[in-house]
Amino acid sequence: MELHLQSHYWQARLPDWAAAAVAGFGAGGVLMLLELTWSSLISTTDPWLATRMIAALVMGWDVLQNSGYSLGVTVAALVVHYALGVAFGVMLAAIMAPFRLDSSIGLALATGAAFGLLLYGLNFYGMAGVYTWFVALRGWPTAIAHLIFGASAAFIYVKLERPSRPR
Repeated sequence: MELHLQSHYWQARLPDWAAAAVAGFGAGGVLMLLELTWSSLISTTDPWLATRMIAALVMGWDVLQNSGYSLGVTVAALVVHYALGVAFGVMLAAIMAPFRLDSSIGLALATGAAFGLLLYGLNFYGMAGVYTWFVALRGWPTAIAHLIFGASAAFIYVKLERPSRPR
């Protein structure tokens, strides 16, 4: 008699790509709400600074020289923010599915939170060498927001994921 525990070894299993994209989009929305809430209620800096920093990824350094609201900058920031959210949601699902890290909510949340912290490190310490303006956003509020992004993406993915079919 053999006892098979549900282990988390690699298995040829593809993620549900549609659920992953929606999860990244939804988690991007959660992150955006956290950023806006933080900058509006707690931070003493310009509430549109983070929006301009994100837009500067595609619009260039000049966007950071202005202050206040701009529709064009906001649209660019939204496009970049949600495109990155979808890409990161797909990456997270590509890690979770083959290792069965989506087998329980708790494991998925822990995996997503770790992924979010990894993204924080990559974005604000690795990529800050190229996009130097992100150094100003380093700190625990941004780290916690990214942790919540990862956990939200994992949670949404597990809830939307369709049952997998064997390959």
